[in-house]
Amino acid sequence: MRLVSIEAAMDEIRSGQRVYLHGGAAAPVLLIEALTERAAALRGIELVHMHSEGPAPYVAPEMAGHVRHNALFIGPNVRHAVAEGRADYTPVFLSDIPALFRAHGPLPLDVALVQVTPPDAAGFCSLGVSVDCAPAAIHAARVVVAQVNERMPHTRGTRIHESEIDLAVACDAALPVVAPAPITEEARAIGRIVSGLIEDGATLQLGIGAIPGAVLAELGQHQHLGVHTEMFTGELIPLIESGVIDGSRKNLDRGMVVSAFVLGNETLYHFIDDNSSVALHPVSYTNDVNVIATQHRMVAINSALAVDLTGQVAADSIGPRFYSGIGGQVDFIRGAARSRGGVPIIALPSTARGGAVSRLSAELQPGSGVVTTRGDVHWVVTEYGAANLFGLTIRERARKLIALAHPQFRAQLERDAFGLGYLGRSW
Repeated sequence: MRLVSIEAAMDEIRSGQRVYLHGGAAAPVLLIEALTERAAALRGIELVHMHSEGPAPYVAPEMAGHVRHNALFIGPNVRHAVAEGRADYTPVFLSDIPALFRAHGPLPLDVALVQVTPPDAAGFCSLGVSVDCAPAAIHAARVVVAQVNERMPHTRGTRIHESEIDLAVACDAALPVVAPAPITEEARAIGRIVSGLIEDGATLQLGIGAIPGAVLAELGQHQHLGVHTEMFTGELIPLIESGVIDGSRKNLDRGMVVSAFVLGNETLYHFIDDNSSVALHPVSYTNDVNVIATQHRMVAINSALAVDLTGQVAADSIGPRFYSGIGGQVDFIRGAARSRGGVPIIALPSTARGGAVSRLSAELQPGSGVVTTRGDVHWVVTEYGAANLFGLTIRERARKLIALAHPQFRAQLERDAFGLGYLGRSW
């Protein structure tokens, strides 16, 4: 690892290259700014990354022809550019992303821009708040440039050696922070219902947002819960400190909270710093279906944009408009389904747009992508209840899901279901 100026580091990036960018709260802001400033002198750069926090100046309209972003998961900072066709989206399971970067994979890398801690006495650097697919990118890229940040938390688990880094740029910068989503009354109701599906000794996977926060707020009386997830958020801290989450019943990584990345505020980043009970690993491990299935009583709680009456789950697009990504939903739904005593859950509010639209529909909007298929779906939860669709006929599913819809939409959903033949003869 050679310490250089940021200008010297950017000289390694040349026209026509594919560049990986560290994701989540580990996005190397200084390197991003320097790359954007140099972009006018470059042509045809493809910038690949998962969801990232912080600014994304590389998707500005003036970057056209110089830098084009390829999103493996669409975050709010690039969503508009993808919608306008100025950036691309590659649908992919989170567990499969490392395979994209291999030498003979579809996205071999020229340069990886990452953020790490300073090396320890043995020369190892922590990837801090975001391991995710960074190790695969580091191993695959011809050149690795690291933003070495004094303020990056040191996390246990997967680390890299300084010999894997070619060029380093020193910095002392705060990480991006994300505030918890406000918990709505609908989310509270969903949280209460979901908590009733979770047994003591279960291992949890949750994402970010109002519903995961509401679920965690209802688990204070549970015992011996574990965590094996892709995302670690601050709402887990009270349950860890109170002993509700102790990981003592996990089949793998007993006693450890296992995650691929951490997203939250400075309190969370301080909590994970050198915390011996928290380990961050690549998505090739955290999201491996066989690893997930090994955990007994694995509970996977994932959200959706819409669910149709046959059980198809739309989660990455609203009609043809791409919104987020496939992410780890299918990885964890399938893993939990194969777990002994596992509970795969899709949880969503019954309505959208302030109650004007039902999220449960007879048919998905034209152009909607199915992330979790009707063959994969098990539990669906709204604020009006929970239904396990596994093994049910289309007629039975339609009846169950109509009962989970907001009351003002149930009659129309029933008429639509009859019209489609889901409930027998036409209306």
